[in-house]
Amino acid sequence: MSDQAAVRVRDLDIVVYGATGFVGALTAEHLARHANPGTRIALAGRSAERLEAVRTRLGVDWPVLVADAGDEPAVARLAAAAHVVITTVGPYAKYGRALAHACAAAGTDYVDLTGEVLFARASADENHELARSTGARIVHSCGFDSIPSDLGVHVLWQQVQADGAGELTDTTLVVTSMKGGVSGGTIDSMRHQLDEVRKHPELRRVAQSPYSLSPARAEEPDLGRQDDLVTLRGPEVDPSLRGSLAPFVMASYNTRVVRRSNALRGHAYGRAFRYREVMSAGTSPLSPVLAAGIKVGLGALVVGLSLPPTRFLLDRILPKPGDGPDERARERGHFTTDLFTTTSTGARYTARVRAKGDPGYAATAVMLGESALALALDRADLPAADGGVLTPATGIGDALVERLRAAGMEISARRIEH
Repeated sequence: MSDQAAVRVRDLDIVVYGATGFVGALTAEHLARHANPGTRIALAGRSAERLEAVRTRLGVDWPVLVADAGDEPAVARLAAAAHVVITTVGPYAKYGRALAHACAAAGTDYVDLTGEVLFARASADENHELARSTGARIVHSCGFDSIPSDLGVHVLWQQVQADGAGELTDTTLVVTSMKGGVSGGTIDSMRHQLDEVRKHPELRRVAQSPYSLSPARAEEPDLGRQDDLVTLRGPEVDPSLRGSLAPFVMASYNTRVVRRSNALRGHAYGRAFRYREVMSAGTSPLSPVLAAGIKVGLGALVVGLSLPPTRFLLDRILPKPGDGPDERARERGHFTTDLFTTTSTGARYTARVRAKGDPGYAATAVMLGESALALALDRADLPAADGGVLTPATGIGDALVERLRAAGMEISARRIEH
């Protein structure tokens, strides 16, 4: 890290880019209510008029910064103005590469909500070494994708290490309870990634590799197939689980983030660490049928969005970017994820990440806002790192765990006694 990067003097602590969008406005609202007194925050986006309307609604006197995602000089000025930039402007492969690169070049920490494996791979290739040289922490996926996954494994590993119980081996995250809507931005990101794969078929192998986000594929252990679209019986994961388990829609992204964390930590979780994600399909006699139907449906959604005739029909019914549930629905949402692992010594452990609020909106705004606050204000508590393209666990770690616990999330881990 350069000497210049070690001294970071900026006019602002945090810039919220995309503050006029649905999740951006929710994140700004969270910061207005919960940021530490004296935190210097600005709202940023393409329209000064719309930004001023958000500022008025929030009742704050924060500065307004105008920058178009395609205007590289404006994006560079935005990046240089703050210690941390939050961006909710996606699809990130289309609108986010210039900002991530500008932050890496300026030594500015960065957080986003991406669930796009091709964007995250491109960012790692373009920005990791640059960010290491400037000290910038470029931390992708700081919302429901992929904080419950990444921090869940993080605290699970910490508990196993504290007990001297060996390394993690087969580890499964189960979405045991969830209520909330599907983000229009997530659907739009899926569309864009499918378009990129269709235009550039060589990217298909990148998107499908279980180690597509790992720093060096050749250094990963050969653990055989690690499929994302799996159906299981609950007891196959843990004796406490009943019914059937279906594929989780974001498994194909979250699993790769967790594997990157393991690789960035020198495979500290374990060389035999295998990771997958599923969701509960209930405990009724029909749960196996439901689980199989979810698996088929997820595959059909990908195919449907890949073909112009069916995409036209799906676009008429799927959520649009910028849309989202009303306040009552956001407040009634919730999620619980439970993780189960067996260690190399044969011990069994579980971890839980649980929060109130719609996962993709209310809870995500909390996770994203607290990620930025941790980077801006809790420097002494961050994981040891010279910067780079990191993950929530390796870039923010315990500082974020403690902030999220203080914000009302449960993040816990314990040994399962026989």
